[in-house]
Amino acid sequence: MSASSSSADMPDIPILHVCLTCRRGGPAMDRPPGAQLYDRLLALTDAEKVQDPALIPAAEIRGVECLASCDRGCTAAIAMKGRWTWLMGHLGPEKAEDILTYARLYAASKKGTVMPSRRPAALSDMVLGRVPACLYEREDEQS
Repeated sequence: MSASSSSADMPDIPILHVCLTCRRGGPAMDRPPGAQLYDRLLALTDAEKVQDPALIPAAEIRGVECLASCDRGCTAAIAMKGRWTWLMGHLGPEKAEDILTYARLYAASKKGTVMPSRRPAALSDMVLGRVPACLYEREDEQS
């Protein structure tokens, strides 16, 4: 979202938090696979925007330092108001296109549940856990 846009101008899309520090259990490196996944997701969403400026983004991509699932490869969490939040693992830059496909399916779902049969095959082992949507709704009520 650009500085000139307000959240009211943007469609309601998921937020995809990508762990930048995930190394897939490997040694420390300058650009770990989690950061590579983040870079790839940004490149794909930027390319989509250039190709079709009217296309609603699959997700807002945000980098985070750690999602505490280091033994599960690259991890990410997808969240959207009124929907389950999903913690996903076993990811990598090679799955970026499938993650964006999943994000669109997630956004189109009523409660944030995308049945395994509807997910891209490369994401069959991605689910590590989920958090109820009511936690976000309650937070909004207290604001």
